[in-house]
Amino acid sequence: MGDSPVRGRFFVTRHNTTLEGTVMIDSLCAAEAWTFLEAQPQARLVDVRTRAEWMFVGIANLDTLGRKPVLIEWSQLGGTLNPTFLDQLTAELPLATPLLMMCRSGARSLAAGNAALGAGYQTVINISDGFEGDLDPFGHRGQINGWRHAGLPWQQS
Repeated sequence: MGDSPVRGRFFVTRHNTTLEGTVMIDSLCAAEAWTFLEAQPQARLVDVRTRAEWMFVGIANLDTLGRKPVLIEWSQLGGTLNPTFLDQLTAELPLATPLLMMCRSGARSLAAGNAALGAGYQTVINISDGFEGDLDPFGHRGQINGWRHAGLPWQQS
C-alpha cells in the first residue's frame, strides 16, 4: 500500500495495481463507500460480480439515494473475462462519473477499477471488502466485513 490521501472528508487507501507502480486506485470499506455515495450524488456503484451472484446472493439497494447500482459482469461463470466490460461501462456512465467498484470481496473490482482508470475514468474507488467480505476462520463470508455485514441496504431477487 502506498500513500493515503484525504479526498474531501474521506480517508482512502491507495493500492498499487501494476508492477511498475504507475497506476493507483483508491479504496474504501463498504461503510465508507456508503457515506461517499450519500455525499456525492453523481457517484455510481458498479457491481462487477456475475449474474448468478446478483440473483442468488443479492445486490446493494440504493433506493434511499435515488440510484440503482450499475450491474456489469467483469467475468462470467468459469472466470472468462467479459470482453465488452469497458464498452458497457462507457455506454452507461460518462468518464467524469466517480465510480465505486464492488465485487464479492474486493479482488475482481480492483481489476475492473484498474481497467476503468485505463479507459479514462478519473475517480475510481474499490470497495475493498466487497459485498460478502473476507473469509472467516471457518471459510464463511459475511462474518467479518463487507456490504451486508456492515448492515447496508441490500436486496435479493
